[in-house]
Amino acid sequence: MEKIYTKNAPDAIGPYSQAVVVNGLVFTSGQIAINTASGNVEAATIEAQTEQVCTNLKNVLEASGSSLEKAVKTVCFLKDMNDFAAFNAVYGKYFTEKPARSCVAVKQLPKDVLVEVEVIAEV
Repeated sequence: MEKIYTKNAPDAIGPYSQAVVVNGLVFTSGQIAINTASGNVEAATIEAQTEQVCTNLKNVLEASGSSLEKAVKTVCFLKDMNDFAAFNAVYGKYFTEKPARSCVAVKQLPKDVLVEVEVIAEV
């Protein structure tokens, strides 16, 4: 098993954490809308938070030798399922290959963000 760390998130810094590569697959932990330069959640809307989440996922996947295009499964957590259409509009710009996906509503997410996404991708 290979642990993946990125420049802006060295070793497990809370909710913006890393990934592992096992048997040709990369498993990301849940990514939230943390701006990795500041370490803070700066985005307030579901659209802006989804953009930041997708950017974080892109960076972690690329650090592992993978990419968003190689995603085979995503799990999406939304604080409010009424945000699904707005979330999906941004998500669809990043995940153009349409991996298998589940999307669930949860009562609370780390740092009270609106969205969190996990990915499994081929390396």
